[in-house]
Amino acid sequence: MRNKWKMRIKNKAWLNKLLGVSICSLALVGELNAQSNSIHAICSTDQGWCELAASEFQKSTGIKVLQTRKPTGEALAQLRAEAANPKTDLWWGGTGDPFLQAAESSLLEPYRPAYINDLHSWSVRQYAMSGNMVGGFYTSAIGFGFNTDLLKKKKLPTPQCWSDLIKPIYKGDIEISHPASSGTAYTILAGLVQLMGEDKAFEYMKALHKNVVQYTRSGTAQAPNVAKGEVAIGVSFIFGFDAWRLNKYPVAVVAPCEGTSYEIGGIALIKGGKNTELAKRYYDWLMSPAGQSLGAKADSLQSPANKNFEADKRIPNNDNVRLIKYDFEKFGKTAERKRLLERWQKEVELSPK
Repeated sequence: MRNKWKMRIKNKAWLNKLLGVSICSLALVGELNAQSNSIHAICSTDQGWCELAASEFQKSTGIKVLQTRKPTGEALAQLRAEAANPKTDLWWGGTGDPFLQAAESSLLEPYRPAYINDLHSWSVRQYAMSGNMVGGFYTSAIGFGFNTDLLKKKKLPTPQCWSDLIKPIYKGDIEISHPASSGTAYTILAGLVQLMGEDKAFEYMKALHKNVVQYTRSGTAQAPNVAKGEVAIGVSFIFGFDAWRLNKYPVAVVAPCEGTSYEIGGIALIKGGKNTELAKRYYDWLMSPAGQSLGAKADSLQSPANKNFEADKRIPNNDNVRLIKYDFEKFGKTAERKRLLERWQKEVELSPK
């Protein structure tokens, strides 16, 4: 009798173990099925556009987008850290220089879309420059945004030129992002080097440093901070300030009189991504009129790469902006970025105010 009970107990334990294994196996199958119909993406443009794109694509296709928003400098650092075992399939939005550095480091997968002729020439050039690893997603120019109410209250004149920003009257009234984490700030840094010459540019940035109240992690911070009156003047992309101005905030925008740099935002597939074919579908959709038009719907007013649709009339026109001849190839190289950042941190960030 005792042996029968032992056998029953043993059989029950074995059945429980088998049931546990089966449940784990089903859970694993479910997880693998979920992964096979999902994409891991990094978005480096405005938060509103990131969220709207993921939501609309998922609604349209049923493909789940697991997406995080990171500044381009941080996104590049993550891709470097994940290089041996990539966890990301697609990276899109944000300034193009870090994308070109990722391409140079063999972190990206070549992809030349069939609709290349639907894109503006500046977008196509990015493909050619990067061996088809980086596409041009949108473009926009650097400028100053300022809170008109705050300038009036402080009795400060409107800045028109780079040379204005280093005047002592603006001490503590200027905000800019940090070039180590923000692609926007690196575009500003590289642009000033090209506009002024390197040594003069660093002398200028040391003078500007005395007037800067803070360096933010992301270049998307300046527009809302200016609009809400948290700082008088911000240096970032013009489109960001324009979005708040058009929404009736006391914001005005100026393109620097001496000339200014500009971005060509990037889009790229990640080398070794686990869901490359699905990521291509998201990539193609983002580059289509449907995906490109979402920027303006989210009040992100960059000039889109796809020329086969009528862009939002609120997007700033660069016809009257003095754009420098930005050398994307030189300043998109890893060694050049590293060298300039190290010099900036040593000579500018650590300089006294």
